[in-house]
Amino acid sequence: MQYQVPISDLRFLLFDLLGVDELQQLDKYAEATPDLIVTILEEMGKFAAEVIQPTNKIGDQQGCSYDPTTHAVTTPDGFREAYRQFAEAGWTALDAPVEFGGQGLPHVLKFIVDEIVCSSNLSLGMYPGLTHGAISAIYTHGSPELQQTYLQKLVSGEWTGTMCLTEPQCGTDLGLIRTRATPNDDGSYSIEGTKIWITGGEHDLVDNIVHLVLAKLPGAPNSTKGISLFAVPKVLPDSGERNPAFCGGLEHKMGIKGSSTCVMNFEGAQGWMIGEPNQGMRAMFTMMNEARLMVGMQGLGLAEMAFQESLGFARERLQSRSLAGPQNPDGPADPIIVHPDVRRMLMRQKVLNEGMRALALFTGHQLDLSVALPDADGRQQADDLVQLLTPVVKAFLTDEGFNNANMGLQVLGGAGFTTDWPLEQLVRDGRIARIYEGTNGIQAMDLVGRKLGLGGGRLIAGLFGVLDEYLQDNPEAPHASELTDTVALLREATSWVASHGLEDPEQAGSAASAYLRLMALTVIAYLWSRMAYAAQARIASGEGDSAFLQAKLVSARYYYEKLLPETLWLARDINSGKESVMAFADEHWAA
Repeated sequence: MQYQVPISDLRFLLFDLLGVDELQQLDKYAEATPDLIVTILEEMGKFAAEVIQPTNKIGDQQGCSYDPTTHAVTTPDGFREAYRQFAEAGWTALDAPVEFGGQGLPHVLKFIVDEIVCSSNLSLGMYPGLTHGAISAIYTHGSPELQQTYLQKLVSGEWTGTMCLTEPQCGTDLGLIRTRATPNDDGSYSIEGTKIWITGGEHDLVDNIVHLVLAKLPGAPNSTKGISLFAVPKVLPDSGERNPAFCGGLEHKMGIKGSSTCVMNFEGAQGWMIGEPNQGMRAMFTMMNEARLMVGMQGLGLAEMAFQESLGFARERLQSRSLAGPQNPDGPADPIIVHPDVRRMLMRQKVLNEGMRALALFTGHQLDLSVALPDADGRQQADDLVQLLTPVVKAFLTDEGFNNANMGLQVLGGAGFTTDWPLEQLVRDGRIARIYEGTNGIQAMDLVGRKLGLGGGRLIAGLFGVLDEYLQDNPEAPHASELTDTVALLREATSWVASHGLEDPEQAGSAASAYLRLMALTVIAYLWSRMAYAAQARIASGEGDSAFLQAKLVSARYYYEKLLPETLWLARDINSGKESVMAFADEHWAA
């Protein structure tokens, strides 16, 4: 089926829930009028359905091809033209800096564009996806010379960017990297080493690719404190000469086959340092945090497409009679959407998708406030929420994005297992999102091991401040009592992790994934209460789509009755500690 942008939900979240229309009152976003925002959503939806989605299946069938003689990579049919139209339409420049050709619009709109693109073709969306992070890293940490050399062409989409971290011998533990950077007389560096799993490392969509490469200087500390970051272009901007940064082969993958995932060999390639020596991780985290939020939107995009496909199928597929009696008496059977178990799966998809979208856009809105509010305290509070919720958005949305795609396949039954329907591809494509840009287990460890302790607990205190203020100011809000209990569970779990984790890091490690999920479900519960409250207000005013607003109330009820109880066993899981997790001795594994 053709993708349909969830325009009603997006408008409701942006304007009724978050008040994004008020961003235009801030100098930085004065151009972001409600009319412009709605136009962007509608036009991106049309573009995705008409230009991007038609490339999805053929991208999966063809994949990318590699020529070992020339080291060239060819993308599937239609990718090059679709990308050209995407860049020429200005979608790569949406929230990029104005001084380098960007439109300077709110980041929350970029979040939405990421969702829409990934709903229609995740593989194609990977190519411009990492470019945005490269722009941010160079803009934040690069010298004026580097900015002038690279940013305009990256912003326009004329060039793309990559993130080169992983090596054959190391993934998460970047202190083990072996890539070396040797200073040249002209201020550049010679980069030697091999990187693996590099998204968009080589392709034919653009003429130049700017690799952001982690490497170690001579004599640098043998740890993450000895890593520097370098811009290494495929083609040298000044001379037009080919830089010896070559693709050594393509990975053969379960999914996202239209995305070129490359082994990259840097054979004395010329590069320029971004930021200060041995401070590469700081600069790379600017890129990585953006990438983690983008990957979260990938999970949501796949989940939305899976829901649209499974809902359409369930409405048309005739099978058996309703347990309450025939609902389609003139037909041979009832559509499967009448059956409670099918509805259970569809409701879980719909309600989680809308909750995850609310969580993501709430985070995106805070990101905009963190750079646009006039007062420093307000910017800091917003930034604290973004930092805290980034691993939550990445991990929870990709976990549930995959689960929802898998559940959509189940709705289709045997049809879902065949290539005649897109669900099996969505399942395959969605699996990687739980792994790259830091596995979801790493996200959980980042949350409990780093984010909870930052600023003496300032970040988590800020979140509790938001939750407590809402409950204190709105005691009549829908589901306020249940939300109060859930916030108490999260507060107790936070205290447990903080106290036991300080005494024994393995305690924090064993609780990390459950704690991240508990936080996600709690924040989404807060947002579902707010969504129901806003829907009630719209209904009382007699404005808006009554069916849509009533659906919000039912969905909130479903979330609180059917999904939120998971927090009870998550809290029990956390409180049980590490003992059973770590109890096995070596000989027990083979017993």
